[in-house]
Amino acid sequence: MSVNHYENFPVGSLVLPRRLRKPIHAVYAFARTADDIADEGEASNSERLQQLDALSAQLDAIARGETPQTAMMQHLQTRAIQPFNLPLQPFYDLLSAFKQDVEKKRYQNFGELVDYCRRSANPVGRIMLHLYGEHDPLSIAQSDGICTALQLINFWQDVAVDWEKNRVYLPQDDLVKFGVTEAQIAAGKADFAFQRLMAYQCERAHKMLKAGSPLGKTLKGRIGFELRMIMLGGQQILNKLSNNQYNVFENRPKLEAKDWWVIVKRAVLKK
Repeated sequence: MSVNHYENFPVGSLVLPRRLRKPIHAVYAFARTADDIADEGEASNSERLQQLDALSAQLDAIARGETPQTAMMQHLQTRAIQPFNLPLQPFYDLLSAFKQDVEKKRYQNFGELVDYCRRSANPVGRIMLHLYGEHDPLSIAQSDGICTALQLINFWQDVAVDWEKNRVYLPQDDLVKFGVTEAQIAAGKADFAFQRLMAYQCERAHKMLKAGSPLGKTLKGRIGFELRMIMLGGQQILNKLSNNQYNVFENRPKLEAKDWWVIVKRAVLKK
């Protein structure tokens, strides 16, 4: 459920019930398009914001019961929002986060970062729960914890990648606390101070992932299995970060085929 490039979004998964594949593809297309507007190409910041505002205006049209302009938004309306009575707030939240990506490149503290995750990652989990008809308060709270954790894990594996985009998601006050400078990130120096900083951030993500993990057993059937795989994938990335002494500059951790065999097996056993 990580939003940044949607590496954990279960699009096309054979685990998904057939009836949910079209709505999930429609939701993914919206999120992927909005993310690319904020992050890809050579457009200016003002152009990116204008395009995101245009998507927001089409959401407004859907809210009024009107037909949006583009085929993508029409599919979102007819294949996902209307038949499943999806709330529109998660979609507005996603756009809010993408707009923030255009303008905000640093985060002063962990609270600011979690607020960003609340709008960039948590909406994906909430939408998925609504599609499955599982949206009680406890499930939503656990989903929020999982999604925030997965977004944080994505940040920590992509420290070097994000630096190339002039983005630093490591909280500024923690950089000071652990004696790490942005010049050090630019130089790709994974010394002891950087390792301690990353271990601290990864432990935060691990605790959040663990706190939300009961949802993987509470949700029955395919959604529970899918969620367990996603959580195990996030944990495996944390393990790879630790095993590599958090040197994301020389080796960005990613899931490989052999990892997925283990993940699937463990997901089955944990039901």
